[in-house]
Amino acid sequence: MSSSGFTDLREKLKAMTPHRDNFKNRLHERSNGGAKKRKYREESDEDASDQELREAEARRVKSGIKQATVFTAQECARIEQKIDEVVAKGDKGLYREHTVDRAPLRNKYFFGEGYTYGAQLERRGPGQERLYSEGEVDAIPEWVQELVISRLVGQGLLAEGFVNSAVINDYQPGGCIVSHVDPIHIFQRPIVSVSFFSDSALCFGCKFQFKPIRVSEPVLYLPVRRGSVTILSGYAADEITHCIRPQDIKERRAVIILRRTRPDAPRLDTHPLSPAPLPLSPAPPPLSPALLPSERTQKRSHRKADPGAAHRPRVLEMDKEENRLSRVHGRRDYISHDAQRDGPTRRVKMRRH
Repeated sequence: MSSSGFTDLREKLKAMTPHRDNFKNRLHERSNGGAKKRKYREESDEDASDQELREAEARRVKSGIKQATVFTAQECARIEQKIDEVVAKGDKGLYREHTVDRAPLRNKYFFGEGYTYGAQLERRGPGQERLYSEGEVDAIPEWVQELVISRLVGQGLLAEGFVNSAVINDYQPGGCIVSHVDPIHIFQRPIVSVSFFSDSALCFGCKFQFKPIRVSEPVLYLPVRRGSVTILSGYAADEITHCIRPQDIKERRAVIILRRTRPDAPRLDTHPLSPAPLPLSPAPPPLSPALLPSERTQKRSHRKADPGAAHRPRVLEMDKEENRLSRVHGRRDYISHDAQRDGPTRRVKMRRH
């Protein structure tokens, strides 16, 4: 050991320059703090960037929206009375089969033109929607033309003769319609809707999750007032989805959607040729041609639309009776077979009862 008390030259140098370690520690702390600040700045920049993108998209959505308050409270009350009459008529089954489409907390009434969508589609996805054949839904009621369409034409909000499809959506509190784009291959633009019964909101760019139902924050929240008209075109109609959220339907609300179908819109083939009768089956007597039109126009039902029903084979009443009798005879044969197998003992017991 040296006279200075140090056995290692490194210890002596460390003792002679203590400020170096302090400097290194301060430098390390600064570097860690700088990394944290940089990370915070990066996250802040990302949040700011996302916010700017959402704001830019909201501006594009707004560019394709036009709103106007057209109907007074008295006019709304008169139209709402007509909507109640439509609902009552649908409950009695007085409309054609595909006019009424029922869903939880929302009923839809097609007039002029109807189309398949959602769970009705054989293949899911955009572009699979199909118009029903002409005449499969009831015509647009005269009151819709007189009280709603003519008024919008007079206000310059609709072109004369544009509308050939009118849909009434009747929502109960908590009802909704999931995010969607009105089928571009079915409907021309613009899309015009008129609100009744209560105020609500139309949301753009939401995502739905179910069980339980949850909806993400919208890109744009658009209030819609009772008696107001909302017109969608451009970006708002074609480039972003719109929806009605459950939390925005606090009271009953109805909306009349006015659109025009494209001349080349695809339709369902709901009138396939009947299959040829079996060789041994007697041919049914032909119906009088005079009965066919009235029979078709009097077809009424309030059941949910089933686009595949027309493609399934019909079961006639005589076929039902034949199947029932065959089941009864089969059961009798089965009982008699058991009785023979069990022998006389079982027959004696049955007589005692």
